[in-house]
Amino acid sequence: MHDKIWNKILAWYKKHYTLNLGIASFLFVWQLVHLYWLTTHVVFYRLFGVDLFSPKDITQAFIIIADYTEIPALLSTSLIYIYGLTKKFSWKNIWFIIFINSQWLHLFWITDEFIIQQFANTSVSILPFWLAWVAIFIDYLELPVIYDTLKKFFGSLRRK
Repeated sequence: MHDKIWNKILAWYKKHYTLNLGIASFLFVWQLVHLYWLTTHVVFYRLFGVDLFSPKDITQAFIIIADYTEIPALLSTSLIYIYGLTKKFSWKNIWFIIFINSQWLHLFWITDEFIIQQFANTSVSILPFWLAWVAIFIDYLELPVIYDTLKKFFGSLRRK
């Protein structure tokens, strides 16, 4: 029974692979907005004392929207690499699944607010300071996956 359902899901996913890649790529590219903010507003300020980008109003709303697309981006992109594993084993797929899903730690435990508070020293936290840098590193693990997802998407479009 479960095999039949799984095979139907895989068949549907294969049939609509390019669409699924497009949706995952679109959602994941939004994360570049967040990474830009993180780099220019948080990291650069902490390392060099210079705030290169301090968003206001509509720009801040845009960044918040980008943050909210992260959960569907993580789910849809994970499916790409899980699907790839059903076709052929690949360590790259395993590593990218780990990179993608390490984001859950960042989302639900090490939030952006924690990072900003740690770097600004505005509050006392039970979490250590170095954990803010770990959270930032976890965010940057999205970059190779974003690149690879886009590469897969445009490759799939060319083949069609």
